[in-house]
Amino acid sequence: MKRIILGLAFLTIVSCTQEKIGYVDNVKLMQDYQEKIDIEAKFKVKADALTKKRDSISQAFQIEAQAFQVKAQSMPQQKAQEEYAAFQQKGQFIGQQLQQEDQILQQEGQVEMDSVISHVKKEIEAYGKAQGFSYILGGGEGGSVLYGTDTNDLTDEIVKMLNDKYKN
Repeated sequence: MKRIILGLAFLTIVSCTQEKIGYVDNVKLMQDYQEKIDIEAKFKVKADALTKKRDSISQAFQIEAQAFQVKAQSMPQQKAQEEYAAFQQKGQFIGQQLQQEDQILQQEGQVEMDSVISHVKKEIEAYGKAQGFSYILGGGEGGSVLYGTDTNDLTDEIVKMLNDKYKN
């Protein structure tokens, strides 16, 4: 009888100290998080503008190249080669400038996305502490959750919380 009572007491203690664990599908979270969606849209507008600029500059450069070819036919060969070399340098310079603008845009986008990810991690941590979770694991592609019941899936709750906070 004593063993049964001790066994029940042990089970009660063990069940009281059970850790609360949840998981978040990282892919779904980031797909549905409005701030991330807004940042992507903002950078798409910037990328589209850069593409239009690149296309416009390329088209103008091609027109200039055609005009140069016509002009070069009536020049002495030495002079034409010198101007062709200068023209090539101009093309390389324009290409480098456009490439640099593209890299700057990519870096800005990466900095903003890193900031969003950092913010999301802090919010999940705060949520976990407030809700009494011992662990909140990351799932989705490359995540550490191979299986979890729907009752442990916190993705929708956290997306809603993040979007509500972002709206305010």
